[in-house]
Amino acid sequence: MCHLYNPCLFLNLFLSSLLEIHVLHSNNGNMENFEELTTSNTPVLVDFYATWCGPCRTMHPILEELKKEKGDKLRIAKIDVDKHEELAAKQRIQSIPTLMLYRKGELLWRQSGVISLSQLKSSIEKFL
Repeated sequence: MCHLYNPCLFLNLFLSSLLEIHVLHSNNGNMENFEELTTSNTPVLVDFYATWCGPCRTMHPILEELKKEKGDKLRIAKIDVDKHEELAAKQRIQSIPTLMLYRKGELLWRQSGVISLSQLKSSIEKFL
């Protein structure tokens, strides 16, 4: 787990091309603001990450696989904490990656650190 106040020393290689708020496999490809995103009737898993964070890069393929498995039952959004410092502070993001599951504006689940696909699925399944 990377702590925001003690950055991991990894090169910015993998996630640099993502949109500021990137919804994995979005139909429209447009950015959405956080409130619009989290008030959806469809559950939204938000991944607060940074491009320089190794554990964050570890989560990316896990989230891609989860999206493939869940399809339209779940939206996944990635928010770069370096580009959205105010939002990260408002959401009290102190370490990354931090995953937060929302539906209809309500925070249903939150966890920081790398989590396996099987652990992630079992943690959020009851909310889908």
